Amino acid sequence: MAIYTKEEAKKILEKALSFSNADACEINLSGSNSGNIRYARNTVSTAGYRSTQSLVVQSSFGKKVGTATIDEFDDASLEKVVKRAEELAQLSPENPEFMPPLGPQTYDEAITYKESTANVTPEYRAEVANKSIVPAAAKDVTAAGFLDDSAQFSAMINSNGLFAYNQSTDVDFTVTMRTNDGTGSGWVTRDYNDIDKFDASEASKVAIDKAVMSREARAIEPGKYTVILEPAAASDLLRNMFRSLDARSADEGRSFMSAKDGGTKLGQKIVDERVNIWSDPLNPDVPTSTWNGSGQPLKKTSWIENGVVKNLAYDRYWAEQKGVEPVPFPSNSIMEGGDESFEDMIKGTKKGILVTRFWYIRSVDPQTLLYTGLTRDGTFYIENGQIKFPVKNFRFNESPIIMLNNLESLGEQVRVNGNLIPYMKIRDFTFTSLSDAV
Repeated sequence: MAIYTKEEAKKILEKALSFSNADACEINLSGSNSGNIRYARNTVSTAGYRSTQSLVVQSSFGKKVGTATIDEFDDASLEKVVKRAEELAQLSPENPEFMPPLGPQTYDEAITYKESTANVTPEYRAEVANKSIVPAAAKDVTAAGFLDDSAQFSAMINSNGLFAYNQSTDVDFTVTMRTNDGTGSGWVTRDYNDIDKFDASEASKVAIDKAVMSREARAIEPGKYTVILEPAAASDLLRNMFRSLDARSADEGRSFMSAKDGGTKLGQKIVDERVNIWSDPLNPDVPTSTWNGSGQPLKKTSWIENGVVKNLAYDRYWAEQKGVEPVPFPSNSIMEGGDESFEDMIKGTKKGILVTRFWYIRSVDPQTLLYTGLTRDGTFYIENGQIKFPVKNFRFNESPIIMLNNLESLGEQVRVNGNLIPYMKIRDFTFTSLSDAV
């Protein structure tokens, strides 16, 4: 199936909307073309290509709402799905938090689409696998990886005159390298909108080197250590903090952003003053759509500035309840980095731990954002400015808030899962026990 242009999408949506007899109607149209390749045990196991399209109609009578979905867009099918949504609305109970559709909006032009990513071929995907498998085998290492590339569009229209459209592309790559003696493991992740920024050989080499370096890890005592967190590791913890930037859960006393005496921590300093976090749909390294699922425009927004909470996200309903302007939830998260290189972070560490990433993270206390989890795929002991040897994986108990209050230095920003996160050096990071898992 084709990725519809703005004009093609609008024509389909206007036709569907013409069949509506509801008090209000909102229609979303989306589609994607995606290809992938998966390999394990140094052999390609699967490869595929998928193309999907979907149209979703939400009809409402007063506060009674019904939704129906279809993937055929001829006139008869469009009329059928609109009528089905209306029938379901009439049968539904009222939604006390229903908000009528927005009127016309003005959006910035997104920079999320790259033709080269949309035109990735099966041959390109096979070469990515080859650039992992061949060097891995040469180092007595086994590769297991996955590459997924996609092009997609989304569009929406409503009965109050709003129309929005966006095209985007994405590529995601992960690979785990295991030494054939079973004692070492390395891992890397890469994601971009623009596949021309992706270097499969470079990424695979990082994971291979980690695997070889982590052979025969030694056990050391758990405790509080200075840690150097690679951006993937830092992101694993910070994303849980990003989720707490919701005003409603804070107002209702259900999150870390809830103040002890009622209200929220908006305007309070919660972390080190070097911490600055914002979102920006037009950032060239992590661009996103310039509108969200409600049709609200997305703009550059500061969330934490010099350690102080500057904004919380208010959806339209909660903003109306509180008598404030809506603040859309961030579509990406960008944390300001520093000028210390990764190498200098290591050189300046007398005794510490280098962490590649975390996994199996679980919440311990939502009110303090305390989490537990494990290190994985490359954990190393640093002494007197040098990586001395690999260590067995640790279980940690830590909060991203405590972590960002124990900040020693920041390094280069790296894109991880659509966000920009810097290298971080943190003091007194709490490791509670050892894990024998590689």
